[in-house]
Amino acid sequence: MTTTLILLPGMACDAALWRAQQPALATHRPVVADVHQHATTLPAMAARLLAEHPGELVLAGCSLGGMVALHAQQQAPGRVRGLALLGTTARPDTPELVKLRRDAIGLFEQGRAEELLRANALFAFHADHAARLLDDYLAMVLRGGIPALVRQNRAVMHRPDLRPVLPAVACPTLVVGGRDDQLTPPDCAHELAEAIPGAQLQLLDRCGHMLTWEQPEAVSRLLGDWLATLA
Repeated sequence: MTTTLILLPGMACDAALWRAQQPALATHRPVVADVHQHATTLPAMAARLLAEHPGELVLAGCSLGGMVALHAQQQAPGRVRGLALLGTTARPDTPELVKLRRDAIGLFEQGRAEELLRANALFAFHADHAARLLDDYLAMVLRGGIPALVRQNRAVMHRPDLRPVLPAVACPTLVVGGRDDQLTPPDCAHELAEAIPGAQLQLLDRCGHMLTWEQPEAVSRLLGDWLATLA
């Protein structure tokens, strides 16, 4: 049976998030999914992913994409042969984060998206990388459209706590985090790796939340080596 490698972008991101990894992993014929653009909840995104891509899957997801990957594994554990979880968490939003997202959605709907994104985007990067990547990041988010950004924030706000189900994840799992990630701190990566049996943990130096852009060669190498172990 054919196994498909699916790359899942994070919130308001598209295939450009994986621009370095797609050629680096070309022998695995990766497919970048866009299910986060077409559903309103994380479980619905996962269900759409499973419906669109039959057969066995290896799922690599960044941030929101990692959350979708975990939901897909819960929905079809027999079909998911491996999980690579990058800059993500199994925790639900705290009440404080829910309020921040609601406030942000209000500003997005007032037409102030670029202003707010530019003011807050620096939190997504290590200081060494922010200046060279900020404009690319803003362009990616804005081309996805404000309605999609609002939908995805709402989906993340209402996500369930997946920590209780992590010990039942039976497929090989790679967890990667940035040591300087301010949005999904390293303790989230430690929590995933400690709860999922046999999971591998890698933390990247000089790296914030945008792992695939900030440390592209390191991420590609980690994924390539891990995929080789699956084969």
